[in-house]
Amino acid sequence: MRILGIDYGDARVGVAVSDIMGFMANGVKTVKNKGMNALLLELKPIIEEYKPEKIVVGLPKNMDGSEGFRVEETYKFTDALKTIYDGEIIYQDERLSTVGASRFLNETNTRGKKRKAVLDTVAACLILEQYLNSIK
Repeated sequence: MRILGIDYGDARVGVAVSDIMGFMANGVKTVKNKGMNALLLELKPIIEEYKPEKIVVGLPKNMDGSEGFRVEETYKFTDALKTIYDGEIIYQDERLSTVGASRFLNETNTRGKKRKAVLDTVAACLILEQYLNSIK
């Protein structure tokens, strides 16, 4: 049972996948967001390769728990995602996932272009791990 994790953003989209047992998340890649059609073309082969039972998408709520404009953009993304994926899509509160990813990259001394390239993938891993921990 694999689960895909997605950190959706305007510029980049991080993708992670669980191991077969559903214990831990592994980074897949960061995809540049060049518009919805191009993004779906990038995500489709990933979905076909891993055949996830579910996809967990980070929901960027405000710190007070309210839903802002970014949540609406995420809902639009998941509506489009449903055109290439017919399985279950779950939302996971992603507050502070990018902050957590930044801390992790600071601890591993990842800087410059490499940091920018992996930040969203690490955030997707954190979102997926939060979900995996919540279902254990």
